[in-house]
Amino acid sequence: MQIGLSHVSFMYPEKTVLEDFSMALPKTGVVCLFGPSGCGKTTLLRLLAGLEHPQQGKVRCPGRVAVVFQEDRLLPWATARQNVAAVLHAPRREALREADAWLTRAGLAGSEGLQPEALSGGMRQRVSLCRALAFRPDVLLLDEPFHALDEKTREACVTMLQQGSQKLTLLVTHAQEEAHKLADVIYLLSGPPLRVEGRRTGLGGLRTIP
Repeated sequence: MQIGLSHVSFMYPEKTVLEDFSMALPKTGVVCLFGPSGCGKTTLLRLLAGLEHPQQGKVRCPGRVAVVFQEDRLLPWATARQNVAAVLHAPRREALREADAWLTRAGLAGSEGLQPEALSGGMRQRVSLCRALAFRPDVLLLDEPFHALDEKTREACVTMLQQGSQKLTLLVTHAQEEAHKLADVIYLLSGPPLRVEGRRTGLGGLRTIP
């Protein structure tokens, strides 16, 4: 089934974010949505994730979907290890072991037992990324996931994404360099209401779109 939106309209009480908007996405690869803050990129991700529902039109995003938001959305009462293990369908001991392995890849060895309040913003974002990848989604939706990370940590997280099992990665950003470095295909957006102004090829991406 094709992933995307067909003639979708979505509005909040104070503004229209999407109006008769259509976009067909590939089944594999890294697609970047590049545009200014407030144009509707995050709303588009929320629609694909099923967290919002359009007033008109259809949204199709089959399979297992994971989202990493700008905010970490971690369980505040759980440790970093427990947050990642929560999405794993495995015996508890095995799930905790796998969670530790993901956290180590993210450079968080030694912090597995800390709760979110004891972690920096960048560390919480890495835990969120570990949790999303551990879920083994078909579609991974990323809303500016690297905004709180330094260059070295960002590179480590990109390597983690390369090791993930997702078929399609949809990355939202307004950082031009990040878009060109990571994406196979870049959609240039404006709005609201959200519009596609152009489409470009990135410099490589994490996967190759056939």
